[in-house]
Amino acid sequence: MRPITTFVRHNSIKAMLTAEQGLKNASKGKIGKNLFGVEPKFIGTDVRIIKETDDSTFIAKCDTNGKIVNKPFKILVTTDLHLCDDWELINKSLSMLAKHVEAEKPDLILFTGDVVLTDHQQVDCIQFGRFMEKMGIYWAYVFGNHEARAEKEYHKYFMLKNLTSFPHCLSKFGDPSLFGYGNFFINILSSPTSIQQSIVMLDSGRNTSPTHNVENGAPAELKGYDFLKKDQIDWYKKNILELEKEYGKFKSIMAMHIALCEYEKVMKQDEDGNYVPTGEAEILYGGMYESVGCSEFNSGMFDAIKELGSTQAVIVGHDHINDFCAKYDGVYLVYAQCDGYNTYTMGSNFGWDEKDWMQGVTMIDMNKDGEISFRQRFNRDYL
Repeated sequence: MRPITTFVRHNSIKAMLTAEQGLKNASKGKIGKNLFGVEPKFIGTDVRIIKETDDSTFIAKCDTNGKIVNKPFKILVTTDLHLCDDWELINKSLSMLAKHVEAEKPDLILFTGDVVLTDHQQVDCIQFGRFMEKMGIYWAYVFGNHEARAEKEYHKYFMLKNLTSFPHCLSKFGDPSLFGYGNFFINILSSPTSIQQSIVMLDSGRNTSPTHNVENGAPAELKGYDFLKKDQIDWYKKNILELEKEYGKFKSIMAMHIALCEYEKVMKQDEDGNYVPTGEAEILYGGMYESVGCSEFNSGMFDAIKELGSTQAVIVGHDHINDFCAKYDGVYLVYAQCDGYNTYTMGSNFGWDEKDWMQGVTMIDMNKDGEISFRQRFNRDYL
């Protein structure tokens, strides 16, 4: 898609940012106030890319000789940083993220959408990529409902093109025939012939459209938040089955922005307007303080998950003040902790003191056999 224009724009932005950084250094911060002001510490990694396909990256922990080793694996997930045009809040979110990364030293960092939303989004997604690269850890990014205004248009394409230019970014455009940009797999190997865990990353869209509604069996007039499309579900099933043929049975995690309809099975509003357990799910931690922002149309991804038996967890963002981890029908349904401040919070909605807010990150601890557990880390611990 417009390769010459993309090349020129991308390199012009990089040159502009480099020049502005030089001016900022020379002026001792008086110039260059539109640059991110957080310098994260370098952490490094023993994870290596083993091989790649058009819609998958295979990674593994390796020893100093480059041999794959089977060790526990740690994933940090966060969402909805909402890096808008308040530079103080941008730097606050990034500073908190850097502190969590320094403390946990994860093997992989995942962002489940609505991250870079500034007025100069194409410039600032390169700033964001540079920020991430300084930590020396592999990371991946899927779109939320705010990064772009259409399923496939140049603005969204260029943003992902900029992000994927960074060496540690594992995001991919994926199969061009699918809905959206950024449907891809990250396969974590425990040996050359076995998968410890697979991460399925999906573009969950923005709002419904009559065309996609009709194509996917939803009412044409349906409005509201989007749903996963039939082609994405079929692609997920096809890839899981093909990987099983080569590597045998394995476990997987699904990550995206908008929740599946099944998240509504976890909690419900009581007569006083408070959210309480439905009794249909085991709640392991966290709570619910707003309705689940899912589509009114259930396109069947959870049924596909149950049919294949590979995916043991789904993790999403979007609903900033929900942070539960629950187990429903044998599958973990998890909200990643929101790291953003330029958005609604427990303070704006309920008047809570910041020391009680839920901003932070979610950790996934995985053992050598691919079994996983979840835990929360809070930004309030660094106030």
